[in-house]
Amino acid sequence: MAAKEQINEQLIKDDLYMAVNGEWLKTAKIPADKATTGGFQDLADHIEKTLMHDFGEMLDGTVQPEDQYLNEFVKYYRLASDFEKRNADGFTPAKKFMERVENLKDWNDWENKAVALTMKGYEAPFQLYVASDMKNTDRYALYASVPSLILPDKTYYADDNENGKALIAVFSSMVMKLFKMAGYDEATAQAHLERALAFDRSLAPHEKDSTERADYPKMYNPYSFEDFKKFSSYLNLGKYTEDLIKNTPDQVIVEEPKYYEALDEIVNPDTFENFKSWLLVNTLTGVTGYLTDDFRVTGGEFSRAISGSKEAMKPQKADYYLAGNRFDQVVGLYYAHKYFSPDAKADVEHMVHQMVDVYKHRLENNDWLSESTRKQAIVKLDALGINVGYPDELDPLYKKFKVNEQLSLLDNAQSFSEIVLADHYSRWGKQVDRTRWQMPAHMVNAYYDPQFNVIVFPAAILQAPFYDLHQSASANYGGIGAVIAHEISHAFDNNGAQFDEKGNLHNWWTEADLKHFQGLAQDMINEFDGLETEAGKVNGKLVVSENIADAGGLSCALEAAKGEAQPDLKAFFINWARIWRMKASMERMKLLLNIDVHAPHVLRANVQPKNLDDFYTTFDVHEGDGMYLTPDKRVNIW
Repeated sequence: MAAKEQINEQLIKDDLYMAVNGEWLKTAKIPADKATTGGFQDLADHIEKTLMHDFGEMLDGTVQPEDQYLNEFVKYYRLASDFEKRNADGFTPAKKFMERVENLKDWNDWENKAVALTMKGYEAPFQLYVASDMKNTDRYALYASVPSLILPDKTYYADDNENGKALIAVFSSMVMKLFKMAGYDEATAQAHLERALAFDRSLAPHEKDSTERADYPKMYNPYSFEDFKKFSSYLNLGKYTEDLIKNTPDQVIVEEPKYYEALDEIVNPDTFENFKSWLLVNTLTGVTGYLTDDFRVTGGEFSRAISGSKEAMKPQKADYYLAGNRFDQVVGLYYAHKYFSPDAKADVEHMVHQMVDVYKHRLENNDWLSESTRKQAIVKLDALGINVGYPDELDPLYKKFKVNEQLSLLDNAQSFSEIVLADHYSRWGKQVDRTRWQMPAHMVNAYYDPQFNVIVFPAAILQAPFYDLHQSASANYGGIGAVIAHEISHAFDNNGAQFDEKGNLHNWWTEADLKHFQGLAQDMINEFDGLETEAGKVNGKLVVSENIADAGGLSCALEAAKGEAQPDLKAFFINWARIWRMKASMERMKLLLNIDVHAPHVLRANVQPKNLDDFYTTFDVHEGDGMYLTPDKRVNIW
């Protein structure tokens, strides 16, 4: 399909993205239940239809699940699909979840029950979780995070942010409807809503915004357990922590110390009623997807307002996502084993090793790194883990997932949540399991994990337009090749460069090299900062790490393409622009500008080629053309 598209090469001189995607944009339609359509989303939609068809045959008995884990998924999917029963049950399955909150008498009562509530999945005014220690990634450590805000980012709470005010109005309307559907009188519902919003507003001033969180090594702030306990004068943080992990930690890594320094102000007996209403509202909004179809649709009003989706998913599609998200690795392995060919896996693994070789050659010949830093960079690259397609084995946690078809969908979901949480907190102090994948094989995405120093490419992304055995090698390098090298580049972006070959947070740079690198990173910030899009201006600092990865990825993929017999650099750059094609709602684009660490898709397609000399010679781009950037403004890091 892509090969038959007519590309106006003259237009490429002024706007690569529009030259490649302009005709598509004229006819592309965003599905009513989605916020975007285009390269990534089109693949996801195709996989969605394929798997809904396959699992539909399992639901009606035409096909039998091939193993016990898939069988449990199908049983759960069947519960999710039984809207006759869900509608008949009404709000009844959720009453006990609400009553646990309503029956909290006072601050002391909540404190006595806090661990039990946490283990049942209830929200808390602070979040403890287990993950690998950034400075000793062989062991699981305890981290302290912050609760989620109602609005997407703390910047939405500014007095002059009209979008934030409009979203709170939508949220308030939705919550009042849900309370009414749940049988609450209006006065009680209104009181709970107002107190919940007041508690939410009290959190925002003390939390980081998205730009601050993008610098994730700064979340590493270890406190001794004795010092951590001192953050609250009202809550026994020590007992809560020890009861949660069934042990006594030596330290707690606090992601946002400013928040914990304000914990006494945020959470105390005087704010308990506001906190209790906040907890009740969070519980109410959290259960809606497991109840009647009316609850499901109404409970999604706020998220649709944020994304710009015009309507809720149809019940059948919502069922698929609800069940599939809980059994995501089971679904992923089914997809990969059925639809991902060994030939494709072998070919992509070959491309990954080629990208690594290109990167290694570049590091060996880098003209600004000192010998010691260059040597350590190569050590890190040589230690890079490579995962393609799907994990070798299913996470053993799924062996514990047993569906009780006599219970409600919500009760089963609760049971699974308790299993997951118990497993999660039991990991503290143990050796890290480096075989776990963060993404299932049917997800159209890829990632680099700096703490494992591993790149992962799920099977779903390894198809057209990113990759196709039947398209030219150059086109594949402009698609999946650039994606592969992008993930490798994350090992050397402004965040990844702070971790060593074992994934430990450790400075392996000389002072002079680090200063030079930071200057190049600032150049990348400057290149994007303030660029105009139809949704607003770009925050260069928020998107710098992904832009460094895009720049390194495209440049290295280009070098690999040029190393092939009969390279076609036009096909290379055209496919690069094609993979970023996207049409999105204005609401979605504005949201991403505020919180996404990736640059807008149009700029990802257009700006990075401007930094590469080969783009200019390939399409005869000169001063005066829209795609021309003066040589002194071109940014090249890796």
